[in-house]
Amino acid sequence: MPRSTPKILAGTAVNAASAARKVIARKPREEEAAEAAPAKKAPAKKATAKKAAPAKKAAAPAKKAAAAAKKAAAPAKKAAPKKAGPVKPENLAVKEGEEAWTKAELAEVVKELKDHAARLRQEVEEQEAELAGIMKDAGDGAGHDQADMGATSYERDHELTVVANSREMLAQTERALARIDDGTYGVCESCGQPIGKMRVMAFPRATLCMDCKKREERR
Repeated sequence: MPRSTPKILAGTAVNAASAARKVIARKPREEEAAEAAPAKKAPAKKATAKKAAPAKKAAAPAKKAAAAAKKAAAPAKKAAPKKAGPVKPENLAVKEGEEAWTKAELAEVVKELKDHAARLRQEVEEQEAELAGIMKDAGDGAGHDQADMGATSYERDHELTVVANSREMLAQTERALARIDDGTYGVCESCGQPIGKMRVMAFPRATLCMDCKKREERR
């Protein structure tokens, strides 16, 4: 018994030392594991921060694009076309050998056209009112004899022709005034050559030169 006791004690000491080594070995591993765990979570937060950053950066180009759009819209208002001034008489077309238009000559033609247009507008209104009365009488003509119906029909056709002619002359007159404003007055609408100052002064509504007018009448 006394001899075996030291061996037992020695064995116990060896076991205790081995257990102590294991405990010491485990502690660094546990500490390393504990330190390693938060290290893995940290990148996730950084990654989130990196992903959120482009969203803020993406908003900046959108604001810049909106500002650029406003700047681009501003010049559009300034670029509105300016109204053309009155056409100079000397710039109107004339035939070779004819003198250029003067302000007095053009003013006389414009006055004549405007006066004629005013008369034609009044005539058209009166003729249309008269035509409306004839059409109404024709609609209420039940019981009229054939002679009365024939006379009413003739009168209606005549008024229709008169109204159509007055409307056509009014359209020609207004077109002549418009051509004076845009500088194309005195140019033949068919061949593009000058109509002739003398012809235009004699017939201000003329839109064709003499050659084109004769050609049209032959058709």
